[in-house]
Parts: sequence; structure tokens; C-alpha cells
Amino acid sequence: MTNCAGVVLAAGKGTRMKSKVPKLMLPMCGRELLSFPLEALAEAGVDQIVLVVSRDGSGLDHSTDMTIQSVIQEQPLGTGHALDCASRVLHGQADHILVLNGDLPLVRTSTLDRMLSQHIAQKASVTLLTAAPSPAAGMGRVLRDAEGNICDIVETRDSSEADPGNWECNGGAYCFEASWLWENLPKVQPSASGEIYLTSLISSAYGQGAGVGSLLLDEPTELLGINTRYQLALAEEVMRERIRLHWMDEGVTMIDPRTTFLDADVRLGQDTVIYPNTMVLGKSNVGEDCTLGPGSTIRDSQVGDRCRVVASFLTEATLESGVSVGPYCHLRPGTYLEEGVHVGTFAEIKNSRLGQGTAMGHFGYIGDATVGEGVNLGAGTVTCNYDGESKHRTTIGDEAFIGSDTMLVAPVEVGPGAATGAGAVVTHDVPPSGLAVGVPARIVGTRKKPAGP
Repeated sequence: MTNCAGVVLAAGKGTRMKSKVPKLMLPMCGRELLSFPLEALAEAGVDQIVLVVSRDGSGLDHSTDMTIQSVIQEQPLGTGHALDCASRVLHGQADHILVLNGDLPLVRTSTLDRMLSQHIAQKASVTLLTAAPSPAAGMGRVLRDAEGNICDIVETRDSSEADPGNWECNGGAYCFEASWLWENLPKVQPSASGEIYLTSLISSAYGQGAGVGSLLLDEPTELLGINTRYQLALAEEVMRERIRLHWMDEGVTMIDPRTTFLDADVRLGQDTVIYPNTMVLGKSNVGEDCTLGPGSTIRDSQVGDRCRVVASFLTEATLESGVSVGPYCHLRPGTYLEEGVHVGTFAEIKNSRLGQGTAMGHFGYIGDATVGEGVNLGAGTVTCNYDGESKHRTTIGDEAFIGSDTMLVAPVEVGPGAATGAGAVVTHDVPPSGLAVGVPARIVGTRKKPAGP
């Protein structure tokens, strides 16, 4: 795009959502709802983005990392008044103005590109996106004259039962020729409700003989505005299907796409296979040749190549390549599993690093620990990291062998090559190659490794 500014109208109250959270900050596919129209404008290459917010919603721009400028609409006097508020910073700054309602998360960047290109080619004063049939009830109806020219948009609240039915709808996305907009916007008269409708500019342009263009969408759901929880659910369903199709086109296999949930900022590697009832959420990155699920949830985690995560829950965890997790594991924030680690059934790990090739094949808890390479953590191993007031760390050296049902009472260190007997309660450090047994554990000698074949 060249010399085009964007405006996102985000001052609406969203009362039908019945939420303490501003409507445009509600989550959708792992992001705030508002981020989607902002991203569409940014990716379309607009030179400047202005966000119009209410006094109560003045912090909405904090939901995105994009550089935008906010202006406040002090009184809720309609979409036309909101756009007039933006004129304070945009007047004379651009040749064309793209305007989007903030609750339009499904508008594609490619659609905005097409609308602007058509708008410029036709030298229109205003061009709007339309859809038929309407993707939702309550949308403004597009009226055309006998020659097919758009002559007006009738808002639902101001229409009467005598109005003829017209399935073509206006969705709240426009492109204006800037000089025409700033000249005519102050002339718009308030409606019966006292609001100034942005859509009144359509009849003004028609009455002047100025060009009114339209782009009829092949995918009406692009104009699905979010005013209710149900519409939010519908939009999220559409967006998740787009996300799934994108990653399947990139070489990811989904055994049952309908039960695969991917957030918008997730990244997946080629030849990864996702089994049913699996969610990959937040800003998770998954490498190539992985197997996820069935029944796994991965949130804000980094998963390397050739990993396997079966029926497990990961949050803010990091897995290097070739790691196997599950089934029924819980990896909590701060978990770091180096290459080739195996974590089996009913294991829980928190704020700990397990070294290359370490195995925790059965149930147990490792928290606030540093575990070396090639360590065996027997079934029932627990790091007792909390003394009732503070958390303490456990350190286990390379090639150590932790026997089944060992309790490691932190702070404690088990040296490289050391071992603990089954049921040991370790309250003091174990030296390298030492053998600790009993309750409380005592050093009884040197660990003797099994003879090789």
C-alpha cells in the first residue's frame, strides 16, 4: 500500500458480552480479539494506524506490540463521531483511509489489499466490504438503486418493518478518499438516537454523485462482527479452521482436525503428527517429526525435533530434540529436558533441568532441581523442595542412580555416579560414587555398578 492510514474503531462498550473485561480484550485463539484487525492492517502495509478508544478503554493499545496511536472518544456518540476523533491526528497525513470496526477479527489482509486496489482503480470516494447472505443478525443492510448502485446503508436499529429485505450486508470495513472524507464527515447529521453513523457517509456520497464502490466477499464470515459470546465462539471456530488448514498445507498431519486446537501464534514443524484431542496453545513452537497426543495440551512451550508428547500437559516447558514425555505427565513452568530425556507415566516436573539421556520412567515429582546426564530416577522419586516457608534446590550429578521411592530432602546434593537404595530418605549430601540407604539415609559404602555383558 502507498500513503494509506488505518483506523480501528474500538470505543464500543460491548455490553452484550456481559463481561468485566473490555470486549476487544477478550481472548480468541490465544490473543486479544483486538489484535486481529490491527494485524490485518499492519500486514497490509498501512503507513499509520490509529486506534479510537473510549475513556474507560484507553489501555486497549497495550494488548499489541505494534506501533499505533490512540485517540479517545470522550462520549459514545457513534462510529462517525469516533472517526472524526481520529481526524485530529490523520487530517492531511494520508491519501486514503482504511477503517475497520475493532470487533472484526476475521477480515483477511488479502481482502484489504483487494479493497484498496479497487478503490484506487475506480477513483471512488468510498468503498466498502459487503457480504451476502449476512453472516449474523443485526448487521446494516446495503440498499441499491435500480441501476445497482449503492445508495444507502440502513442500520438495524433505525429500520422499520416496511423496509424491503436485502440480504447484502455492510460489515464495518471501509476505504475512503481522505480529502472527501474530512470534508464530508463534519456534515453528517445525528440519527434519531443522537449518534453520528459512519454509514451516513454512503448516502452523502451517493447524493453527490461521488463514487461508491463495494467489494462483495466470497467468504461472508470475514464480516462477522463480535457482539455476543455466541458470535465470539463462531468467529473462533472459523479462525481455528483457518489455522489448521494453514499448518496442514505446511506439512503437518492432523489425524482428526476437528479435535485439534491450535492458537494463532503457534508454530509447527514439517512432518509433525497431531493425534485427536490435542491443544497447542499460546506461543508454543514445535519442531519437525514430532508426535503430539492423543490428549495432550502444550501451552507456551518449546518442543524440539523428534519429540513425543502423549496424553500430557506442558506449560512453559522446553524440550530439546528426541525427548519422550508421557502418558499422563505434567511439565510445569521452568521445566527443561535436554536431548533424549524420557519422562514416563504420572511424572511431574517443575522448575528443573534434566540432563541428556536421563530417564524418569515412572511416577514421581522433581521440583527445583538440577539433574545431570544419564541419571536414572526410579519410580516414586520425590524432591522434597519445600520446608513450609521456602523452596530449596536439589542437585543430582551425572550417571547417578536414584532408587525407587527415594525422598530427596532439599537442599541436598547427590554426587556424580552415586546411588540411593529403595526407600531412602536423603537429608545430607551423598558424595560422588557413594551409596546411601535407610531412613534417614546413611552412607554405607561405594556404589558398585553392574558388570557389563
